[in-house]
Amino acid sequence: MRYLFVICFLFQVYTISANAQTYKYHTVKKGETVFSISQSYNIEEEDIYKYNPDAKQGIQVNEKLVIPMNVSGNSGSEANTTKFKEHRVEKKETLYSLSRKYDVSIDEIKRYNKHLYSEELQTGESIRIPFGGSAGTIVTKNTPKPEAPKSTSGQIKTREHIVLPKETKYGIARKYGMTVKELEELNPMVEVLQPGMMIRVGTDVLEDEPVIITDERFRFYEVKPKETLFSLSQRFGVSQDSLRRLNPALKEGLKFGMVLKVPEREGDANIDEDIYTGTENADTRVDLSNSVSNFNRKEIALMLPFHLQNIDMDSLETYRHSIINERVVRISLDFYSGVLMAVDKAKSMGISTNLKVYDTKQNASEVANIINANNFSNVDAVIGPLVQTTTEAAASRLESRNIPVINPLSNREMRGFNNLFQSRPSDELLREVMLDYISRNSGGKNVIIIADGKSYQVKNQLSNMLPAARFVNPTDNFVSDSQLADILTEGENWVILESQNINLVSSVTSALNRLARSHDITLLTTNKDRNAYENNIVSNNHLGKLNFHYPSVDKEYDTIDIEVFMGEYEERFGINPNEYALRGYDLTLDVLLRLASAENLYESFEKYPGYTEYYESKFHYLPKTDGGFTNDAIYILQLNEDLTISEANDF
Repeated sequence: MRYLFVICFLFQVYTISANAQTYKYHTVKKGETVFSISQSYNIEEEDIYKYNPDAKQGIQVNEKLVIPMNVSGNSGSEANTTKFKEHRVEKKETLYSLSRKYDVSIDEIKRYNKHLYSEELQTGESIRIPFGGSAGTIVTKNTPKPEAPKSTSGQIKTREHIVLPKETKYGIARKYGMTVKELEELNPMVEVLQPGMMIRVGTDVLEDEPVIITDERFRFYEVKPKETLFSLSQRFGVSQDSLRRLNPALKEGLKFGMVLKVPEREGDANIDEDIYTGTENADTRVDLSNSVSNFNRKEIALMLPFHLQNIDMDSLETYRHSIINERVVRISLDFYSGVLMAVDKAKSMGISTNLKVYDTKQNASEVANIINANNFSNVDAVIGPLVQTTTEAAASRLESRNIPVINPLSNREMRGFNNLFQSRPSDELLREVMLDYISRNSGGKNVIIIADGKSYQVKNQLSNMLPAARFVNPTDNFVSDSQLADILTEGENWVILESQNINLVSSVTSALNRLARSHDITLLTTNKDRNAYENNIVSNNHLGKLNFHYPSVDKEYDTIDIEVFMGEYEERFGINPNEYALRGYDLTLDVLLRLASAENLYESFEKYPGYTEYYESKFHYLPKTDGGFTNDAIYILQLNEDLTISEANDF
């Protein structure tokens, strides 16, 4: 649809000959009050309230006030020069079309036909059209476009928009990246939109989104309080990436009242192959060990940075020293040990694996050399490399051959290669899942939000989602007992802490621990930063007493289920497996079982759209908008008072 815009100058001065008084529009500036405005025009405050009764409730920046001006000598100037033409309204004519026909503004027509401020234009009625003198000079088709108003802090830049036939508040708000509430706040006197009506809108005109479906299987949906991008993706059966693609305004974050384009039928995930994600099966666990049918030998390439170039030919002591001092090498070796355990486990299930191991030296050029110098034609999957640059180097060179590349540990956003699988969910996805958990379970609870300056984005999301929540603002990364005690209630209190500052985390957890003696308090966060929460000055006993809730990629493994694995691992390597060893085991076993239960990795996701789960990790891959796949399987964990960790169930 092509949108037409007419930019109109609001007239600054007009006269009413009945009382020989002149009036002026005044645009409220930041910091101005009714008193200061009255002083600047040398009038009484009551004079402003007389013509602007709503001002008694407060005035807003960019609001226009009618100011009475005592000017003599020109009271009849406009009346003497303005002439009128009587026009009989014909069928389908609108105020907009008349304003264009006679080169006058819609406001000018309404001014001399006052019933049009509240009534619609009726076919057959006669109205007065001004021309001559000042009329017709207010706005014409050739009037130059004024500069867009400069924004002030917390305000939206605005422009005029002429309402077209069949336009709705939803559609207009969506066009300008606004919420319906924001549109209504800019136009407080407009209750029902009429064609030809002029309203205020934002200046950020969104480009038309990519058209995926051209039929009527999409509709507009207004975001309700407490809804999150994750909950909407589950509700409408599309991925979050698909919602972002359909709604470019989501790049600024989800807001209560925002108007989104969504599938017509809730849960209709099959509306189009391009946006099908399988989210309707995301909560179904799949045990692939019962579906093994492809017993061909699996060709797996493992790419990790071992830095073998540091080994001294005459002694292994140099390499042992490098292992101690290079964290990435230690992680690679731990992960590799888990891979070996998974290969053995798969073998016991009848799955044969040819594992080829390559040292990437943490260098993208070395990855290219490895692929060029070796035969990858029969490779079923590449596990690794660890870091972003080397992973992208591998994926880009193997994309044309459709060989899957599975990054095991990085949560950084990577380029969209169609064969790239990110097995570790991003921090953004962790936050979305936790926000969804909070929105579903915060009903009836006294919610308190504590966020530092760096966490403003999630603070805004929480504010939109939980409008009744209370806020505590830290001072110098400190929150006192008294600040919290004043807003705690006798019922359930949920305190959401958003900060990576160890001093703030320490002060809040300590204060809450003392207050928990007389109050029911649960502590939650959308980001459990290791440096902040796993530091010695933050007491685990305090976190346990507060029943600390947080999102996580990994869960606490079940001691009974893992006893056999632990024994076999310790017998083989002489130590207990750490998180990287368990990650190597879980990821590799998942890849091997998927390859053994389908013709290839891609087909396995179509056949088994649910999630798979092992000792510490679970996997559920969704396609990304720009290509590739990401794992969205996340745990919500809680630290119990006895310092055990369990999965948090919805209340």
